[in-house]
Amino acid sequence: MRLSCGLWLWLSLMKVLQGQTPTPPPLPSPMQSFQGNQFQGEWFVLGLAGNSFRPEHRALLNPFTATFELSKDGRFQVWNAMTRGQRCDTWSYVLIPATQPGQFTVDHGREPGADREEIRVVNSDYTQFALTLSRRHTGSLAILRISLLGRSWFLPPGTLDLFICLGRAHGLSDDNIVFPDVTGFSSQVSGC
Repeated sequence: MRLSCGLWLWLSLMKVLQGQTPTPPPLPSPMQSFQGNQFQGEWFVLGLAGNSFRPEHRALLNPFTATFELSKDGRFQVWNAMTRGQRCDTWSYVLIPATQPGQFTVDHGREPGADREEIRVVNSDYTQFALTLSRRHTGSLAILRISLLGRSWFLPPGTLDLFICLGRAHGLSDDNIVFPDVTGFSSQVSGC
């Protein structure tokens, strides 16, 4: 009788442990020397990494731009534009400055109670590349997304390594990284 109770307890404990998600690592600090006036402007999204991405998502990501416009109160209005065949998809949101430079909360303009999202600019030289990290809380899940941004399609040496290392430091694998399909891409994506 005791053996069956012990086995039942062990199996129950295993089910409980399997249902728990590990505590995500803390977000890296935002750039302490972040300069919003230098960060604003148009960026190409050159790569995305996240715990919600899978290899089958690679075919869905087309090249797109993110344009950051800084307002006097330190907020950024962000516009995104992605071409999908002959169609242009656009979406926007507002970044509201948080307590530290380079750290923002996201206002998607939705109703109260919408998912909380935080974005941090982790690294940037402002003229060639930037790395941003986003964490959105939806229910009990934390959705992590790392964006590799470039002012052009050419990155300085070592930038891709920074992107991949940042992803791995947050438990992401190569299967969680997607790059846009540039087959047939026209650099006029921002004009859509």
